Parts: sequence; structure tokens; C-alpha cells
Amino acid sequence: MKRTFMQAYVKNSVEAVNAYQAAFEATLTYHVLNEDGTYYHAELDIFGQTLALSETREEQPISGNTMQFCFHFDKEDIEKVQRAFDTLKNGANILTPMTATDYSSCLVDFIDQFGIRWCLFV
Repeated sequence: MKRTFMQAYVKNSVEAVNAYQAAFEATLTYHVLNEDGTYYHAELDIFGQTLALSETREEQPISGNTMQFCFHFDKEDIEKVQRAFDTLKNGANILTPMTATDYSSCLVDFIDQFGIRWCLFV
């Protein structure tokens, strides 16, 4: 196997790529555009992990939301969790507000405006 990565299909892929670049200090490492300027395929490097995004089409329904992207940061990186959440919280459905838990001093669980469920914690 050459590699594994996360793949998400979203509406407003250009906006999503920009938001994730800001939230996670991500780098766009590869992309192919559709004729309308949206992403046919975009790959972001997020702290050494690859998140691929593609523009969804109306004829490609997304059924269910059974996946969650979990980013587990080092305990001294609370500011990375805070910055990402602050960037992505507008229009998000916040499932667990930022809080301490039995296993984390800082955790937040939400579905962002692009339909991606995130669990960010230290």
C-alpha cells in the first residue's frame, strides 16, 4: 500500500479548502480543478496528515454522516484546538462545546458548515 488519507465530498469546496487552510495552517499540496473552478480533487497537508476534498455534485448524494475526523493534539497544543474551532465554528452544529473530559483537558466535537464532523482534542 502506498498511502492512506481522509477523503471528503463537500459543497463549496473552494471555501472549505480556504477554511481548513486557515483553521489548521494546512498546505494545499495537490489539486485538480473542475471547469467551474471548484475542486475535482484537492489535497491538504494538515500537521502531516492528508485530507482530500472534492466538490460534490447534486447527482452524487451523500447518505448519512457516519464518519468523524478526530485530531488528537499534544497536551501543550491547546491553542491549535482553539484556533481551529474558532475558525470553523461559524455555521457549525456544536455537539460538545469545548470542555474538559475524563480523558482530555480540552475537547470539542462539532459538524462544520461543510458537513464534516470533527473531534479536536488534546
